[in-house]
Amino acid sequence: MLRFGLCCIFKEQPIKFRQTTAKTLHKLSRQDQLHKLSEICLENTQSVRKALQFAADNGIGAFRISTPLFPRYTHPEVGYNLDELPAAEEIKAECAEIKIFREEKDIRLSFHPDQFNVLASPRQEVVNKTVSELEYQGRVAELVGAEIINVHAGGSYGNKEAALERLRKSFQLLSATVRLRLTLENDDVSYTPEDLIPICEELNIPFVYDIHHHRCLKDTLSEQEATKRCVNLWQKLGGEPYFHISSPRNGWQQGNPRPHADYIDPRDFPPFWLQLNATIDIEAKDKELAVIRLKQDLGL
Repeated sequence: MLRFGLCCIFKEQPIKFRQTTAKTLHKLSRQDQLHKLSEICLENTQSVRKALQFAADNGIGAFRISTPLFPRYTHPEVGYNLDELPAAEEIKAECAEIKIFREEKDIRLSFHPDQFNVLASPRQEVVNKTVSELEYQGRVAELVGAEIINVHAGGSYGNKEAALERLRKSFQLLSATVRLRLTLENDDVSYTPEDLIPICEELNIPFVYDIHHHRCLKDTLSEQEATKRCVNLWQKLGGEPYFHISSPRNGWQQGNPRPHADYIDPRDFPPFWLQLNATIDIEAKDKELAVIRLKQDLGL
C-alpha cells in the first residue's frame, strides 16, 4: 500500500495557517503578545484538524505540519510556553482531538524543520538553537501524535567527515522524545544517500529518501539500491518507509533542476515504488491539487 503525503499548506482549499513576526510582537505589551499568540496557535491547531479531515476525505495518508505551528515559540525575546497562553487548555484539547483523529484514520504526521536547524554546524550557538527548536517540535509532536521530525545534515563546511562527527555528537544532546522521532534526509547540495545511510544505521535513525535530491546530487547508489536500503532501515526499526518526490520546474534538460514544479510528472515516479508499502510526500507547488492529480495519473 502506498500512501501519499501533503506538505504543510493548501493551494485552493480555504485552510490557512497564520504567522506573526518578532517585530510585530515587539510592538505589543507582554500581555497583548500572549493574547495574539494564543489566538494564532488556537486557529492553527484548528486548521490542522481541517487539513486532516480533507486528507481523510481524499485518500491522502500523511500530512506534514508546518514548522511554526506555534509561531516564535523559541524566540529568545518573545518566546513562550504553551501554558502561558490564555487559550492553553483549548489548544491542548484541539491537539488531543488531532491525535485521536490521526489514529482513527491512520494518517501519518511529520515535521520538517527549517534549514537553519543544523546539528552538524561548527558553531555551538547554531547547534544550541537547533536543539531548542527540535525540542519544541518534539513537544508539539507528542501533543498531536506526530512520529517524524525530519532534518537535513546541513553543510559540509569543507570537511564532510568532521561535519558528520559533529552531527553524531549533537544527536546525543537531544531528548529521547526527539531522538525517537528524528529522521535524516539526503539533500541536493551536500549529502547523498550514500553519505547518510551509514550514519542512520549507526545511530538507529530512519532515513528519508528524497529521490529528486538524489537525481540532482548523484552517488554510486542506483535509485533501486537507495530505495532498498531505505526500506531495510525502516523495517529494522519497525517503521513504515518514508520517501519524498518532486519534479524539476523547468525539466531535466533546462537549467537548474532543483526548484520544484507545480505538479509531479508521472514519468518521474519510479515504477518500482508502486510495489512498496510506504509513505511518499509530494513536494509540489500546487499542493493538494498535485497529490490528487498524481494519484489519478498512477491509477491509485
